[in-house]
Formats: sequence, structure tokens, C-alpha cells
Amino acid sequence: MNAATGLPAWVEIATAAMLLAGAGITLVGAFGLVRLGTFYERVHAPTLGTTLGTGCVAVSSIILFSWLQTRPVVHELLILVFVTITTPVTLMILVNAALLREQSGNVEQPTPPRTSRRSSL
Repeated sequence: MNAATGLPAWVEIATAAMLLAGAGITLVGAFGLVRLGTFYERVHAPTLGTTLGTGCVAVSSIILFSWLQTRPVVHELLILVFVTITTPVTLMILVNAALLREQSGNVEQPTPPRTSRRSSL
């Protein structure tokens, strides 16, 4: 038997809701990476999904472990700060590198992969 069996319903619901929201937002960002066409569109969707999705997962962790340890657990806030700072900075560095590469003329445009569509019988 562990300590998580005696959780109040509001802690379970809040933790599950934030965890599912974070997973869903991150999944939407991953689909954006796969489905969007250009590099600039593809780099934008996962950045937003990563930042907001990680935030929701960290908040669910704060709620659960603050209740279990009967004291505020805030070290996850460091994770939020670092993800919030590093993800947009990485996005800007990647986009600036792509823009410089396009301006210098050293860009080969990749052809999109062809998908085979089989007819269903």
C-alpha cells in the first residue's frame, strides 16, 4: 500500500486534468510538427506544445507532491523557468540560422515524401 491510495478526490481530479491537458497539448504540437508544410511552420507548433505542455505536467506534479508531502513542493518551478526560457530562445536561433542560410543561397529545397495510397477493397 502506498500514500497515493488515500488522496482526496479534488487532488486526483486536478492532477489528472492537468496531466491530460499537458499530454494533449504536447500531442497537438507533435502533430503540428508532422503535418505542417514549411520549416518555419514546423518549428513553431512543437515550441508552443512543449512550453505549455511541460507547464501543465509540472503543475500537476506540484499539486500531487505538495499534497503527499504536506508542504509546498516548488522545485518543479525551476523546470518551468528553464523550459520557458530555453524553448523560445532555441526557436529564435533555429529560425535565424534558417533565414541566414536562405539569404546566402545555400539552401536545397527538399522534396516532400510521396505517400502511396492503396485502394481499399
